[in-house]
Amino acid sequence: QSQLVESGGGLVQPGGSLRLSCVASGFTLDNYAIGWFRQAPGKEREEISCISSTGGSTNYRDSVEGRFTMSRDNAKNTVHLQMSGLKPEDTAVYYCNAAHLFQPAARNYWGQGTQVTVSS
Repeated sequence: QSQLVESGGGLVQPGGSLRLSCVASGFTLDNYAIGWFRQAPGKEREEISCISSTGGSTNYRDSVEGRFTMSRDNAKNTVHLQMSGLKPEDTAVYYCNAAHLFQPAARNYWGQGTQVTVSS
């Protein structure tokens, strides 16, 4: 069974850091672009970062640019999101998504999400 599993969420104080991980099983991430999304209560899910299949290119939403860093280790079938300078408005459920380069609709996977809460 092909799936993604996120981990690393939790409760952190404003200004703190967390590192989220997304591990794939049942398939390899080599030919997949990966995105991190988040959904806060009462809001739509938004994409906050993405990384190319080789890891050579990353993009970030303005609200997280300079604070979040996305990376991938294809050998470990894992993607990370390093988050620093966290703010209360970063509170959300964070999801990773894998979309195949040539079949992005047919081969598209979501994780179950991990909760990040930023509060003092």
